[in-house]
Amino acid sequence: MIKILVVEDDPDALDLAAYVLRRERFVVLEASDGAQAIRRWKADRPDLVILDLGLPSMDGFEVLRRIRSEDQTPVLVLTGRRDAQDMLRTFNLGTDDFLPKPFEFRELVARIRALLRRAKVTPVEASEPSVQVDGLKLDPETYEVTWRSSCIRLTPTEFRILYLLVTNAGHVVPASRLYTYVWGSEGADANALRSHMSHLRRKLEADGDAPGSISSVPSVGYVYRRIAQAAKPAPVEAPVAAELEAVAASTS
Repeated sequence: MIKILVVEDDPDALDLAAYVLRRERFVVLEASDGAQAIRRWKADRPDLVILDLGLPSMDGFEVLRRIRSEDQTPVLVLTGRRDAQDMLRTFNLGTDDFLPKPFEFRELVARIRALLRRAKVTPVEASEPSVQVDGLKLDPETYEVTWRSSCIRLTPTEFRILYLLVTNAGHVVPASRLYTYVWGSEGADANALRSHMSHLRRKLEADGDAPGSISSVPSVGYVYRRIAQAAKPAPVEAPVAAELEAVAASTS
């Protein structure tokens, strides 16, 4: 199981890189700033790190320096900077490869495999984990979706949309993130996304016993809400409850 840590502060670029690498059957770990990158690197010990230089809290140079002070984990630097001094500095700090942006993902994957071969790490097929929430189960290996004892038949595109929404249940997923996660670098348009959402909603509600609901947030994206959470009544605070009891007593 090959683990790759992708460190990128642009959420769209991070989603797109993660999508491409997961499609190549790598396990992808994500970090959006330098401090988080170091924490994830220490906790998960990835087989390779893909590192952007322009990061908040701690730049990529410092992340690379800290990794090299402890270990020889292969590091591939990705950056939009084209200054020869920056490139020289990354190699002096110990990077294994340097790829300027923009780049072809085929080249990125080829460079990753070359680094893994040099490090004598053999790729093994892996995938995103199965997800189970309130009786709803999504298996990314087989693209199967089961709700309690019933199977919900989804297309691969519908599955990817639902998987991203369910793994972020209760949080709004921007449409731009859905585009890059589901369609990759090819992208998609708003009409295509709305069409898939419509089909997905109908399939989830086909038997009148839906596992959750998908709501649109105008000009932002979509959010998946669990039925189990939505069905719970809001708790009544103690003073309010006491007042209601007093009113009931006075009218009885």
